Amino acid sequence: MIETSGAILEVLANPEALARWVAGWITEMATAKQGVFAIALSGGSTPRPIYEHLAAQPYRDAFPWSRTHWFWGDERFVPHDDPLSNYRMAREALLSRAPVPAANIHSIPTGGGNPEAAALAYERELKSFYGAERLDPDRPLFDVNLLGLGPDGHTASLFPGNAVLAEHDRWVAAVVGAKPEARITLTYPALESTRSAAFIVAGKDKLDIFARFRSGDETLPAARLRPTGTLYLFTDVAAAGETVP
Repeated sequence: MIETSGAILEVLANPEALARWVAGWITEMATAKQGVFAIALSGGSTPRPIYEHLAAQPYRDAFPWSRTHWFWGDERFVPHDDPLSNYRMAREALLSRAPVPAANIHSIPTGGGNPEAAALAYERELKSFYGAERLDPDRPLFDVNLLGLGPDGHTASLFPGNAVLAEHDRWVAAVVGAKPEARITLTYPALESTRSAAFIVAGKDKLDIFARFRSGDETLPAARLRPTGTLYLFTDVAAAGETVP
């Protein structure tokens, strides 16, 4: 790994190598932590093979499933069995294939009501797990937060120009109108409350936006995220525009 602009960068040869690397890294982080381990998952196509690797050997036998709790950085306001659901993807790729206790899965509630009610309910869930109403920088909410980088520079469901970017009190918010379907997203305070934040970026279509992100272009919501812990950038050669170190 090499450090770049305050972040730790790891460039892998291709998406498959990237997925294996990140699965191993997550396993190492989880086994090194004593007690409860909390991870926030990202949706989209890039992390799916990571989840599949975690559910397979050699990671499956090494991973501390019983003390790991699973959360989501954002979710579409669709039923959990909908093809667009981030929960469904993680369930198919990982959670249904590994010995994960049902009580350790903290999905965003999208089965009824409205997006604002779902956001409030998930915020209560997070606060109950955390055991406090306010986040303490010395006691992060998550141990690992997996993040994506959208083509417009969004991460989770923090989209350019959306009012949720200015939210500093709520942990979870509804995002309506930015995309065809409403979203539920963790806000900056919750996303940043992590011991390790890892952006996972792959593919040549991310080359330009990843370069802008690495340059610190704060017109991109992803570039404005400041984790309390360490920031990692895990990418492949195509997105990084450079060879493997």
